[in-house]
Amino acid sequence: MSWREPGAAPGPRIWAVGALCRAVADALDARFNPVAVRGEISGFSRASSGHCYFALKDESGQLRCAMFRRAAGLLDFSPRDGDQVEVRGRLAVYEPRGDLQLVVESLQRAGQGALFEQFLQRKARLEAEGLFDVARKRALPVMPRAIGLVTSLGAAALHDVVTALRRRVPHIPVVLAPAAVQGAGAPAELVRALQSLYALTPAVDAILLVRGGGSIEDLWAFNDETLARTIVQSPVPVVCGVGHETDFTIADFCADLRAPTPTAAAELVSAPQSVWLGAIDLLNGRLDDALGARLDALGQRLDQAAGRLGRPSALVARQQLRLAHHSQRLRYAVQSRVERLGHAPRAIAADFPLKLARTLAQRRERLERVALRLRLLDPALVLQRGYAWLSDADGRAIVSAKKLQPGDAVVARLSDGAVDLMVAAGRTGTRPTP
Repeated sequence: MSWREPGAAPGPRIWAVGALCRAVADALDARFNPVAVRGEISGFSRASSGHCYFALKDESGQLRCAMFRRAAGLLDFSPRDGDQVEVRGRLAVYEPRGDLQLVVESLQRAGQGALFEQFLQRKARLEAEGLFDVARKRALPVMPRAIGLVTSLGAAALHDVVTALRRRVPHIPVVLAPAAVQGAGAPAELVRALQSLYALTPAVDAILLVRGGGSIEDLWAFNDETLARTIVQSPVPVVCGVGHETDFTIADFCADLRAPTPTAAAELVSAPQSVWLGAIDLLNGRLDDALGARLDALGQRLDQAAGRLGRPSALVARQQLRLAHHSQRLRYAVQSRVERLGHAPRAIAADFPLKLARTLAQRRERLERVALRLRLLDPALVLQRGYAWLSDADGRAIVSAKKLQPGDAVVARLSDGAVDLMVAAGRTGTRPTP
């Protein structure tokens, strides 16, 4: 409807906003509908309701489009940005915003868009040159000393990446090289930002190249050929996290690793701090176990050595027993030899006293040397120099004061006898026991 103030001079008709939108919609419907349009899809999205929204564009214009769930369910392919399509529908005005839109009733592929065709041609050429070869791609560092980050200061991707890194690896520094990620000048800025990080290596061990999602036009800077060659020249691994999971750019294929989102790129180079702390605890436990087992084994060896050594007095007794045994065998051998020679011819008997004398002298000399060695091992010689041999009530040797407690009974053996002692509080005592 329209209205005019009473008594007002004649002039342009004054419309209510809603009425004007409906009038324009009626005029469009009468003048154009139904309509068929050919163009390139840009900014395609599918809502949870099943409705699809996108724009159709060419070199001179752009038109908003809405395709409702019923029509979208009849599609025989998945539309995406860059597709050249032909649509049929009705021009209408979306009254809540006053926007002109095309309500699409059917959509069919008409060939790939110019940008997407350019993308495919460039991709094929660079792939043929070997820029995408898997063999040249490097593994990410397990624990980088520093992480380089290339993105726009105003991008949401910057907040997402920094948040993820701060949560997972707050101890690893992040070096930011800002650059535009959209527009005509973005490729050159991205190249300069990467090269500035290359100059910092080996301090920077990995680089993240990220930005959020968008249409093929929004992401076109990451399809730049110079940027692709710069990524390949990186001295450290590059992770590319550009757009959403379904978005692909030339930079994704050149990078050492592609991440579906900027946040995922940050997570790929940052194992959580809790993982490393858990690994340290595990290794510490294994080290404790190995050290305990080693100490137990060495303690057993020490006990076995102490058992073999025994007390010096017992060793002397064993040596004296062996000496007595050898002396007895020697006397028996000499006696037997003399008895045999008593029945031998006189010539042999005449020569026997001389040989026997030499043999006896040699045996006596050996016996004296053995006796000397035994005397040197005798603890009594040590005790004669003023030392004492300490043992407990069971006769076990005492070699450490730390094992004694106040009130313990101790036997001190001197060169001429033994003295019973008792340990006093705080120190070892030499008081005779009452």
